[in-house]
Amino acid sequence: MMEMLWMIEPWHWLVLGFILLIIEMFVPTFASLWFGAAAIIVAALSWLLPISVSVQIIIWLVLSAIFLLAWFKFIKPLSVDRTKAGLGGSVIVGETGMIIVQPQPDKAGTVRFSVPIVGAAEWMCRTTGEPVAVGDRVVVTDIVGNELIVSSMKSQAAINKDMQL
Repeated sequence: MMEMLWMIEPWHWLVLGFILLIIEMFVPTFASLWFGAAAIIVAALSWLLPISVSVQIIIWLVLSAIFLLAWFKFIKPLSVDRTKAGLGGSVIVGETGMIIVQPQPDKAGTVRFSVPIVGAAEWMCRTTGEPVAVGDRVVVTDIVGNELIVSSMKSQAAINKDMQL
């Protein structure tokens, strides 16, 4: 009876791997994905090589640990969401963008940010009377409704220089 418990066939590892991958579809935490991938690799190795069950388990544990370490150390930092979606509007103040549609006194222009800000890369904008042209770099100074109030980088630099004096 005890011998039957320790008889793990390669297809057992394959089934375990696919079950863990299916679980990952419903629980998107990237936790069971790596254990499932390791189980599938152990299934392939055990089909190709005569490996004892204890070595198979050790290989599975080592591969799982390596995959988890690689995920947290190298892959996950690349997927950090740099947008500021879901944050309050005050996070926009101070951001810099580029004018792509020139604002007119009676019509809002458009400013584009290199990284989406609060869910959008382009926002309607107005100035406080200073002229800005298409291609000018601007800084967000305020928010009125759904429009951003912007000023040119040149005027912001002059204001900052006056404040330092």
